[in-house]
Amino acid sequence: MSALFALATSLLWGLADFGGGLLTRRTPALTVVVVSQLIAVTVLGAIVVATGGWSEAGPQLWFAAAAGVVGPAAMLCFYRALALGPMGVVSPLGALGGVTVPLCVALVLGERPGLLQVSGVVVAVAGVVLASGPQTGGVPVQRQTLLLTLVAALGFGSVMALIAEASNTLTGLFLALFVQRVCNVVVGGGALLASVRRGNPGLPEGGMGVVWASLPALAFVGLADVAANGTYNLAAHHGPVTVAAVLASLYPVVTALAARGLLGERLRVVQATGAGLALVGTLLLATG
Repeated sequence: MSALFALATSLLWGLADFGGGLLTRRTPALTVVVVSQLIAVTVLGAIVVATGGWSEAGPQLWFAAAAGVVGPAAMLCFYRALALGPMGVVSPLGALGGVTVPLCVALVLGERPGLLQVSGVVVAVAGVVLASGPQTGGVPVQRQTLLLTLVAALGFGSVMALIAEASNTLTGLFLALFVQRVCNVVVGGGALLASVRRGNPGLPEGGMGVVWASLPALAFVGLADVAANGTYNLAAHHGPVTVAAVLASLYPVVTALAARGLLGERLRVVQATGAGLALVGTLLLATG
């Protein structure tokens, strides 16, 4: 069950990233983040009320609040790094952070994967990095770009580790995800307001009409991201975090395959190799 939940996380995150990437081609990235998360907050609020999730309020919600603050901050660093440096360097390092932090936390807490699982971790992590399309040549990466990327990677991994600790029950999980998304909106909304005050556009060309027309896609991105956090929490509670973290971090493969299938983008050789290694690593982890 843990492997299935973790793979579902990869699928949801990969599709959410694909949809978010398409939306940011015509709408400011911060606007996409804030509007999609507002939709998620609305839906989760209704679920929490319907399921009586408020009764699950407790100290664990601080983990959800922390994830809600760290997540947008990490995403902003990631976007800034992508703007300053080559995507072929920034993207693999960002994806790698989602694996290493939860893995380190799990090992510190006493998890000890078997030899087959260790082999699967190594192969799958290599697949994640290669599927992100690493760049091995070209201009040197500036120190600021590298620093921003490492901060973003640490943030992405921290969100995964925090959300795994946010709840132990299903109704509590709905409440934790609601708290996380409220914090996302507050942090993202503040960043959007600051960006607009600096003179950056807050709306796409065409104004609110474009945003209204994009609401179904924005809803999909926000809700898929929420669902991915939920399935990762379930994966982390149904099996070893070392396995869940690696399988959940295969989302760059899903994004690359979605771009290939829906947009006709060709996979580079290194990306195709990464997808194959990720599949092999997944099989090793699942059988281990």
